[in-house]
Amino acid sequence: MTLIKSISGLRGTIGGKAGETLSPLDVVKFTTGYGGWILQNHKTAKVVIGRDARPSGEMYAKFVAQTLNTLGIEVVDLGLSTTPTVEMAVVAEEAQGGIILTASHNPSGWNALKLLNDQGEFISAEEGEIVLELAESDDVEFVEPKKFATTTENHTYIDWHIEQVLAHDLVDVEAIKTKGFKVVVDAVNSTGGIAVPRLLGKLGVEYHPMFCEPNGIFPHNPEPVPENLRQICSELETGSYDLGIVVDPDVDRLALVCEDGEPFGEEYTLVAVADYVLSQKKGSSVSNLSSTRALRDVTEKNGGEYYASSVGEVNVVAQMKAVNAVIGGEGNGGVIVPDFHYGRDALIGIALFLSHLAKSDISATRLRASYPSYFISKNKIELSEDLNLNGILESIKKKYTSNPINSIDGVKIEFDKEWVHLRKSNTEPIIRIFAESDSLSKANHLAQKLIMDIKETISS
Repeated sequence: MTLIKSISGLRGTIGGKAGETLSPLDVVKFTTGYGGWILQNHKTAKVVIGRDARPSGEMYAKFVAQTLNTLGIEVVDLGLSTTPTVEMAVVAEEAQGGIILTASHNPSGWNALKLLNDQGEFISAEEGEIVLELAESDDVEFVEPKKFATTTENHTYIDWHIEQVLAHDLVDVEAIKTKGFKVVVDAVNSTGGIAVPRLLGKLGVEYHPMFCEPNGIFPHNPEPVPENLRQICSELETGSYDLGIVVDPDVDRLALVCEDGEPFGEEYTLVAVADYVLSQKKGSSVSNLSSTRALRDVTEKNGGEYYASSVGEVNVVAQMKAVNAVIGGEGNGGVIVPDFHYGRDALIGIALFLSHLAKSDISATRLRASYPSYFISKNKIELSEDLNLNGILESIKKKYTSNPINSIDGVKIEFDKEWVHLRKSNTEPIIRIFAESDSLSKANHLAQKLIMDIKETISS
């Protein structure tokens, strides 16, 4: 059983003891801390909430709403929704915050609370610390019954979100309709099964739904990575389709499958969308340090400048704002389109990718082949708790002083068009090692070389 409290939210398994799992008591305490933080900055407040389809969501959403109501905070409950829809609804409602009940790519026996500020963006590390402190304190005051706030249900926002996607100036609805695409959709039986088919219908795309019933019974591991996409890949291999579309349970990550059943590559969702956006709108791009170099390649090809951020969506967004980027995101299939909203959004990602595919007038396989091919090897080394992980990273940094190094988040070392990124865990004595090269064997070799360097540093 698991409960993880962090500055980015509360996450855990359902069922078990309070304080050890995500129990109703923990949800109420954490929501109280969040509501207390909201009320530190606003005399009156409104919070938008929404949830993915996992079984605990409906009941836990009621705990959240009623806790906020007893603090005097109005709630707009979107019900079954998506993370990006809630983010956009916060701004549309002129609310002071938002909470999404979703454990993202975790199994259906998990749930979580993701916390938003009044811009519909994830709260900062500093704000998260305040929420955690208030959740464990006695400083938050509840109101008397006559001042209890109310909860209003609003189930129109997914359709509104889709209309905003269709209205985006780089979404070419007519080009998509003209191509008459036929696609397969795997929405892992969560809220993507509501949103994605509705979007595709508006775009004139014929779709075959796989796992689009929003009952929260995930038919496979819900993280949209190749090893979990065997069923949709098989459907594409045997059918006559142009594309496979896969989203995670809260619809902020997008993975694609080519017409021949081969994964497009989760790292390349952002690469392809960025290539299209940058071909239409000059500017810079941003991704985190552990994302593929291919984004830098297509950015420079289009005359833009690429910037890297620390790992984490909130850090990507901060860097995008700092450099006024026109596109950004993360290599896990997270596309952020800043003139739409500052959050990962699979729906705008789908529409922009289909626009790109339609206007390119080539297959998904040929589009993928047009991009540089890189492969990422993901590894970790577990160390004893008495070791100084920061000291180990500093030693590695000194060993490679002749190479370009970025140390804003661990240590990233570049070797021509290869790189390796070392980050220490904040909760365990672990160093994670990501390496990228033009073949998986080279990436694995580079990662192992750095693991040996770490071991030599420890033994010396």
